[in-house]
Amino acid sequence: MQYYSLNKKAPNTSFKDAVIKGLAPDKGLYFPKSITPLPKSFFDDINNLSYSEIAFEAIKQFVEPDIPKDILKKIITETLSFGFPIVELNKNISVLELFHGPTMAFKDVGARFMARCLGYFNKDNTNEVTVLVATSGDTGGAVANGFLGVKGVNVVILYPSGKVSDIQEKQLTTLGQNITALEVNGTFDDCQDMAKNAFLDEDLTKKMQLTSANSINVARWLPQMFYFFFAYRQLKQKNIVFSIPSGNFGNICAGMMAQQLGLPIAHFVASNNENNVVTEYLKTKTFNPKPSIQTISNAMDVGNPSNFVRIQEIYNNNFEALKENLSSYSFTDDDTRAAMQEIYSNYNYVADPHGAVGYLGAKVYLRTNPTAHCVFLETAHPTKFLEVVEEVIKEKQELPAQIKGVMDKKKVSIKIKSYEQLKAFLLK
Repeated sequence: MQYYSLNKKAPNTSFKDAVIKGLAPDKGLYFPKSITPLPKSFFDDINNLSYSEIAFEAIKQFVEPDIPKDILKKIITETLSFGFPIVELNKNISVLELFHGPTMAFKDVGARFMARCLGYFNKDNTNEVTVLVATSGDTGGAVANGFLGVKGVNVVILYPSGKVSDIQEKQLTTLGQNITALEVNGTFDDCQDMAKNAFLDEDLTKKMQLTSANSINVARWLPQMFYFFFAYRQLKQKNIVFSIPSGNFGNICAGMMAQQLGLPIAHFVASNNENNVVTEYLKTKTFNPKPSIQTISNAMDVGNPSNFVRIQEIYNNNFEALKENLSSYSFTDDDTRAAMQEIYSNYNYVADPHGAVGYLGAKVYLRTNPTAHCVFLETAHPTKFLEVVEEVIKEKQELPAQIKGVMDKKKVSIKIKSYEQLKAFLLK
C-alpha cells in the first residue's frame, strides 16, 4: 500500500515510512492511496471468525507488503488480548465498551498495534526513534504503556498541566524507563502545536528520527477500525448507527474507513462537548478552529481536530455527501452530568463523561430516526474520572486492578512553557 499526503506536496510513501515519519514532509496527514472493499462472503461469515481473524482481514491491505502476514497476525493477536463487549441498555441503545485494555481506554488498541509495528521496523536498526505525542488525557497513558520497554524507541509525552484527570496523569508519569512526561503550561492544542512544530523543525529532524503516536499516525489510527467490525459481529441484524464521543476525530474517521471496506453502518453521530467545531461546520459549511474549552470530558477538549481532513478526503470534500452520513450535536457539562445520572438511574450502568456525551448524541438522533439501533462508544473506564463520576451518581466506585497499580506510584514530570524548551529537551 502506498500513502499520500493530504497536502499533496510530498512524494507517496510506504506504510513503513508513513509510520516512522508520522507526518508528511509537507505537514500533511498520510492517507492510503486505495481502499478495496472486503468481499460479501467476509460479512456473511463474520460470526465464525475470531476477533484476530476479523482484524487481520480488515487491515492487511493497508500494511502489505511491509509486514509479513505471519508477523502481522502475531501483532494483532498481541494487540487484542482483551474483550470488546456490548451492553444493551434498551431496544434502541447499546454501549460498546472499549476500556478493557491495560490502561482502560480505547486507545490501548492503536497504541499497542503501533508499538509492535514500530518495534518490528526498528528491530535491526541501530538508530533510536523518538515518539513524540501530545495528549488530552488517555492517549498518553495508552502510548506509555504500549511502548514501555520497546527496544530502540524513546517516548516523550506532552500533556496540559491540570487538565487531565489524576489517574490519567499517573498513567503517563509513573512508568520511567524509556518514557518521559513533559507537563505543559497550556492547553491540549498548545501541546499538539508544539508536537507539530517539532516534526517540521529541521534542527531536530536532521539529528533525530521523530515520529508521532497520536491518531495522525496511520498505525495508531487505522486499527481503530476494528471496534466497528467487532460491534457489527455482535449486533449483525441491527440497523446500526454509531454515536461517537469525538475530540480529534480519529475514532469516527476509522469507523468511516470500516464503512468504506463494506461494513454496513447506517449513519454516524459525532457527539461533541462544548468544543463543537464540527457541529458548527455541519450547520454553516464553515470549518472554524478555535481555542479549546476545558470540560469534564477532557479527552474531547480539542479546538482543531486533526483527523477531520481525513474525513473530508473520504467524501472527496463533498459537503452534502458527508452530511448525508454524519450528524453532529454538542452538549454542555450540565447536560453530561444529567446524562450520567440518567444512565445510572434508568439502567444501573455507570458511564464516564465521554460515554455520556455519546449517549446524548444517540438520544438526539433517535428522536427523528426511531427505528435505528444506536451504539455509543464508552471510551474509558468511569473510574478514570472518579471525582466527577462519584459526585454525580453519589456512589463509591471500586478501582480496577489496572488503576490501583499506578495510584501509589510517584509522579515524575518535567514542566515546560514553550516550544523552545521542548526543542532544547529533545536536542539534549
